[in-house]
Amino acid sequence: MNPSQHPTFAPEQTLDPTDWKAFRAQAHRLLDAAVDRMEHYREGPVWTPLPLELQADYQVPLPRAGIGPEATQAHMEALLPYGVGNTHPRFFGWVHGSGTPGNLMADITAAALNANLGGRDHGAMHVEKQVVNWCRELFQFPATSSGLIVSGTSIATVIALKAARDRRFDFSSRKTGLQKTSRGQLVGYTSAQTHSCVARAFDILGLGSDALRKIAVNERFEIDTEALKTAIAQDRAANLTPFLIVGTAGAVNVGAIDDLETLADIAQAEQLWLHIDGAFGALGVLSERLRPRLTGLQRADSLAFDFHKWLHVNYDAGFVLMRSEEAHRRAFSERPEYLKGASRGLAAGNPWPVEYGPELSRGFRALKVWAQLAEHGTAKLGALITQNCDQAAYLGELVSACPQMTLVAPVAMNICCFRYKIEGQDAQTTDALNDEIVVQLQTQGIAAPSTTQVNGRTAIRVNITNHRTTRADLDLLVREVQRIGQELLKDGLAG
Repeated sequence: MNPSQHPTFAPEQTLDPTDWKAFRAQAHRLLDAAVDRMEHYREGPVWTPLPLELQADYQVPLPRAGIGPEATQAHMEALLPYGVGNTHPRFFGWVHGSGTPGNLMADITAAALNANLGGRDHGAMHVEKQVVNWCRELFQFPATSSGLIVSGTSIATVIALKAARDRRFDFSSRKTGLQKTSRGQLVGYTSAQTHSCVARAFDILGLGSDALRKIAVNERFEIDTEALKTAIAQDRAANLTPFLIVGTAGAVNVGAIDDLETLADIAQAEQLWLHIDGAFGALGVLSERLRPRLTGLQRADSLAFDFHKWLHVNYDAGFVLMRSEEAHRRAFSERPEYLKGASRGLAAGNPWPVEYGPELSRGFRALKVWAQLAEHGTAKLGALITQNCDQAAYLGELVSACPQMTLVAPVAMNICCFRYKIEGQDAQTTDALNDEIVVQLQTQGIAAPSTTQVNGRTAIRVNITNHRTTRADLDLLVREVQRIGQELLKDGLAG
């Protein structure tokens, strides 16, 4: 008897389309809509909030019966104009990459493969191994190093710091935990300008964020290396256990780069693990302008950075690079019987990526990274990084030439922080005006900078990690800041 005709069996179903020709036409329509959106990124407002009527489409009960492919696709197309704005050339807020059309093709290919990069021997694995090798070459790490593609620098930092913590305890803490160790409390050191993901990693790893010493910075917003050495000595005298220094290559507030060579010297002298938070700045090694300032990177024990920032890979794609493959694998490797490897067949290809991080289920992020590097090459990508730095310097010149504005930090890389001034007004009133200028720029769709605190005062922060930005966009930004500032003062909104 045919199983489908068995009286106790329900008819068998699938999630594949019943009409592949109709699906192909539908997919082409969506691809055309997506490419149209990409072609016209410069047009229209930088940011537009999702209208209330469309918000209502995402506040409905869990569907018992599906709405079908056509209605589902209509909902997806409707979202295209309402992104965060980072694809627009005047998105200057935070450090977001701008993506590329070529990565759309990589994402389509990855989705068709639907590969799990946790392990086993299949084509996607060789692409990730190529990316790891390229990163090893790019940062001049030894052949004994290892790497892993992850969602971003936040999880990369957790992975790196776990390896540093475990090595300090000779990896016994993986079984006994921290509470049973005989050593004093572990403490680490970083700049007061370092990203908050480092303190969060201390929390996640059970060290406690108070165990991270935030060292003061100099006038260039770089870590004070003399203050660092003093802090290490004081903690040793207090019977604590220093184990880690975290340097910053591109502080998120102002773009400062720590003196990485000196940090490497201190870490070597003190026998501490040196980790570099290079979320966006590490890829400055591709730039002729920035490479000389990043020479200490190759001396790090671990490095975390994002492809989805200055490499413009579509979200999300980060990376952790570890000098010691042995330390990296010992911190995570755990292969139960159902993940047993083999020398032949699908279970070959050992060691697997699952042995270098916490995830067994991992998407094929490597393909879009590989595609970006393969399509454009490091020379062009590096030139675009240099271009962004030149543009930030140009903006700094525009600000310095404007009587109503003042720079509040040196333009170290691609970030320019400045402040609209009000003669005769107190600092709090000026803070409020700068906050409102940024909100008006965003809500009017002109540009999307962010705000930050520099030396305790509100600043307009312009980050440029966008291959679509031009100097004309920066000219427009300065004109609009002047216009909005004057209008707000005229309307009495700042005192």
